[in-house]
Amino acid sequence: MPYQYDKLRGRIIEKYGTQGNFAKALGLSSNSVSKKLNCRTGFTQEEMNKWAELLDIDLKDYPAYFFA
Repeated sequence: MPYQYDKLRGRIIEKYGTQGNFAKALGLSSNSVSKKLNCRTGFTQEEMNKWAELLDIDLKDYPAYFFA
């Protein structure tokens, strides 16, 4: 069963307004961000750390955002 990134999507909207704005902050295309949020490509540990940094997600909260 694929991961559900609803909480992560909500945090992106809360902090950046749109997925596109968040993608720009990451230095990625909107398509790349979309693929990750739709489980078409996975996250590396480095990517999770970068996303968490930009979204102010504590390490202890990674399971709720990245492994739900």
